[in-house]
Amino acid sequence: MKVAILSDSHDNVWNLERALKAVNTAGAEMLLHCGDLIAPFIVAQIAEAFSGPIHILEGNNDGDGRLQQQVASKFEHVTLHGIYAELSAGSRRIAMIHYPEPARRIAQSGHFDLVCYGHNHLQNWEQIGDCYLVNPGEVMGRLGAPSWGLYDGDTHKYKFYPIQP
Repeated sequence: MKVAILSDSHDNVWNLERALKAVNTAGAEMLLHCGDLIAPFIVAQIAEAFSGPIHILEGNNDGDGRLQQQVASKFEHVTLHGIYAELSAGSRRIAMIHYPEPARRIAQSGHFDLVCYGHNHLQNWEQIGDCYLVNPGEVMGRLGAPSWGLYDGDTHKYKFYPIQP
């Protein structure tokens, strides 16, 4: 199963639109967003552009959580999680959290194949035992080139993708 990973959109609807087109072109079957969407309308933008299961975490800069829930409730394939989520993608176990420090500890636990995080806007990919610890970078494009990532659960491989202008 191919899993698209995004984080830190910060209301950049233009980069997000480009990223979602690339996610679909790459054949992603599931989409994870590691927090900091900001406005609730971003939930709808993601849901309308991607038809597979979508899992969204709460970040430290997300806006109106109640309105995000109302928007998400209109889309059966969207799940809003709190600050942490544990998921399965095929036979792979995945954990998501917005912050890098606890993400590292979770990856070190040995219980997951993939641990995703965001928050610092910096691309990171490293292997800890059999687990990949991944920050896909930022959709926003503030601290660096905007990017997203794709995890292939069948091959247990990960790749960064730039968001092309």
